[in-house]
Amino acid sequence: MKILLTGANGYVSRRLLPELLLLGHDVVCAVRDKNRLGIDDEMLQKISIWEVDFTKPYEETAILNGVDIAYYMIHSMSTSIGDFDELEKTSAKNFNKYLDNSTIKQVIYLSGIVNNNSLSKHLQSRLNVEQILFSGRYNLTVLRAGIIVGSGSSSFEIIRDLCEKLPIMIAPKWVLTRTHPIAIRDVLKYLIGVIENPKTYNKSFDVAGPNILTYKQLMEQYAEVRNLNLKVYNFPLMTPRLSSYWLFFVTSTSYYLAVNLINSLKVEVIAKDSEIKKIIPFEGTTYKEAIRLAFDKIEQNSVISSWKDSLTSSRLNQPLSNYIQIPKYGCFKDKKRIKITNTEQTLENIWSIGGHRGWYYATWIWNIRGILDKAFGGIGIRRGRTHPTQLDNGDALDFWRVLLADKENKRLLLFAEMKVPGEAWLEFRIDKTNTLHQTATFRPHGIWGRLYWYAMLPFHYFIFDGMIKNINKFKTTSK
Repeated sequence: MKILLTGANGYVSRRLLPELLLLGHDVVCAVRDKNRLGIDDEMLQKISIWEVDFTKPYEETAILNGVDIAYYMIHSMSTSIGDFDELEKTSAKNFNKYLDNSTIKQVIYLSGIVNNNSLSKHLQSRLNVEQILFSGRYNLTVLRAGIIVGSGSSSFEIIRDLCEKLPIMIAPKWVLTRTHPIAIRDVLKYLIGVIENPKTYNKSFDVAGPNILTYKQLMEQYAEVRNLNLKVYNFPLMTPRLSSYWLFFVTSTSYYLAVNLINSLKVEVIAKDSEIKKIIPFEGTTYKEAIRLAFDKIEQNSVISSWKDSLTSSRLNQPLSNYIQIPKYGCFKDKKRIKITNTEQTLENIWSIGGHRGWYYATWIWNIRGILDKAFGGIGIRRGRTHPTQLDNGDALDFWRVLLADKENKRLLLFAEMKVPGEAWLEFRIDKTNTLHQTATFRPHGIWGRLYWYAMLPFHYFIFDGMIKNINKFKTTSK
């Protein structure tokens, strides 16, 4: 069967793709930027890629010929505070235009639970999209989920940040709001189970796990699984704005996502419909078991996707390919090179940079830079990296974005997403003479950009010099 998977580089879609391929389906992955798909060469050979932006006007295409099923997995909540709902409406309407003359029989939409009388802007937007999709010329199946728990999911990672870093929490009153979490593996079972199932056509279903918990209980049960001594105290006078800042500074979420999440956390999200359980019966995963399974994936370094890899930074508002060509003029550069003795080891060191490994020299200064970035509304350094030794185009890497990870040609190119008065690139390249080239490029914006570069020169001298030397010397077997 031929299946269209929109939002193919999103958290859930990245998990769904290998499952669909394993079942023998022919998959067309729809993405705004094919360079950000972030899958290995073996999987790339099994799929077709459609580069499309559904927020842009309709353009005729033949790629949908023969497609039977489509997954609508497009969300914009993490990209803005004010207009994400309009972007989502536009995307849904344009999606319908593309499907008007296609052979697609069924569309499967992963939405949010909308049973509360007073919906947040985020949940209202999900409902609006649902209504637009119901007007399409196909059979629609809507699966409404609450918070999704799994390694790399935003809900899991935010709870993890809070519980692991704060043994005592003075929390706002939304921690007493009830919610109905579901494990990512259960979401995938439903998404696959409804394929070509007439009982699910033109209907909406709530999907949820077996536990209804408050957000306070989510954190307390997480602490139990992790053997943490956690105390959570409710402070009802904390305003939504303060709550947003609190979530932004303590966790690795972006400010946009923090604001939208706080607005949603005030709304009770409880599943009421159980009809889907009769159509696709299986034993749901408990919240505690979902936490344990998430850490199994983390410990095995097999986290397939993470919400942190989404483009939540407004600095990258164009395809990655637009940034790969490093400018030659009007730029400051810091160039370092060193003859290496072990190419394979050095390459592994480059591919392991950041995250828990650190930056090989004065990592504490990088951490301070991350704190300052967070204080000025940037993304900070808490995103880390999804895998300790593997990098793909589009991956988040602390406060950098991977533009190009070409291990075969021994080149790694990063673009800075921290707040700077200009644009910054960091490149590592090993040439045919076994020389490692490390180049930091900065294109300043105005006088402040130039002052910033000169103010950082003393730090650059020591940090970049120490970094290239230690990348060459570091042994992965050292303690």
